[in-house]
Amino acid sequence: MKKTIVRGLGVGLATAVALALAGCAGSSAGGGSVSGEDYDGPKVEITFWHGWTGGAAPTIVPKLIDEFNAEHDNIVVKNVPQEWADIAAKMPLAVKAGKGPDVAVLHGDDLATYAAQKLLIPADDIIDNLGYTADDFPPGVFDKGNYDGAQYAVPWSVTPLGLFVNKEVLAKAGITEIPADKDGYVAALDALKDAGVQGEWVDGYVFTGTFEFQSLLWQFGGDLYNEDVTEATFNSEAGVEALTWMTDLVKNGYSPANVAQDGNIKALLAGDTAFNWNGVWQTTNSAFGDLDWAAAPVPQIGDEKAVWSSSTHWVFPSNKGQDEDKTAAAATFVKWMNDNSLGWGETGELPAANTVREDPELLSAYPALEPFIGELEYAHYETVSPGINEANALITTALNEALTGKKTPQEALDDAKKKADAILEQNKAKYGG
Repeated sequence: MKKTIVRGLGVGLATAVALALAGCAGSSAGGGSVSGEDYDGPKVEITFWHGWTGGAAPTIVPKLIDEFNAEHDNIVVKNVPQEWADIAAKMPLAVKAGKGPDVAVLHGDDLATYAAQKLLIPADDIIDNLGYTADDFPPGVFDKGNYDGAQYAVPWSVTPLGLFVNKEVLAKAGITEIPADKDGYVAALDALKDAGVQGEWVDGYVFTGTFEFQSLLWQFGGDLYNEDVTEATFNSEAGVEALTWMTDLVKNGYSPANVAQDGNIKALLAGDTAFNWNGVWQTTNSAFGDLDWAAAPVPQIGDEKAVWSSSTHWVFPSNKGQDEDKTAAAATFVKWMNDNSLGWGETGELPAANTVREDPELLSAYPALEPFIGELEYAHYETVSPGINEANALITTALNEALTGKKTPQEALDDAKKKADAILEQNKAKYGG
């Protein structure tokens, strides 16, 4: 792209940033402009908050930032890593005081809560000028950044659930093919049971059981909430069918009862089970070592293909007195990071940008990601609604109650639905809408 064209596009985004910040008291009159590639205003330092404190991220992020800073004489990115819980506690007050970050990363189920509190800049014009549309990302994930008719976020990564398999255990039961549907999965569980192996250890914890339940709920044609998120619907016939499938794993002897948190992945590694429904992040688990293992799409138990996935997104906080030059520079940083996100596979997450994820070099470097990439065509992402996490937590409670035999699946989900509906009503009063 020629420099003259870059500058012409840059003026458009500078105007977009100014318009987005018009409602923020004390915004400075910046002179910078930016296109999808180049901010050309005065030198600024921008602060970047994120919760990537574990795994490979603490190594990868600083390297990316150093590379970006070296390529941009007029932008210095200050890296501020912290725990996700600390961001949730600190960022609202910091933004209101004008001391928040210029750019941050949030999970999809937090976006609406921040947007409803006017802590984020409505970024439709910024995103348009960067050249992004929903078609640049996996189906459904771009919309997670939309709240009350405005787009607030740019996708960064997606993390679908998958099926992790101990092939050595499968071999004990004479199984050579990883099952892909209900009949094949049940046949494999029966063969494993005959060989003295409980094939899938099911639990009621968030990162395994809860996400398995949600995947099954969608596979059976249900949903977590109604369209305007005023009522929980996870206790539907589909929800009961999904949870009954899970409790039957215990009832039929395919799983032990009362599996501890992380007990199923530990059992997989120890050779005590064959299957574990878990997130793509497990592809980086060094404990797999020399184990003969594989990852595959979650089996289709219901009538529809569906799988749970989380997402993370770039946002532009609406700090009191936010400098439009800093926001414009932050937009350049976001575009550059997405364009250079191929190495993010090292963290066990999938880059959201289609151009990066479809680059053959990604699978060449991280072949275990292939089945997870294939699932993105039918992945379901977080519910967009302010304060939704408190209601979501009740799903995990219901799973624990059903899996431990304290309640039937119907009773557990019905009780959770009543409490969730009350929370949704409280959220409506708290956040509006």
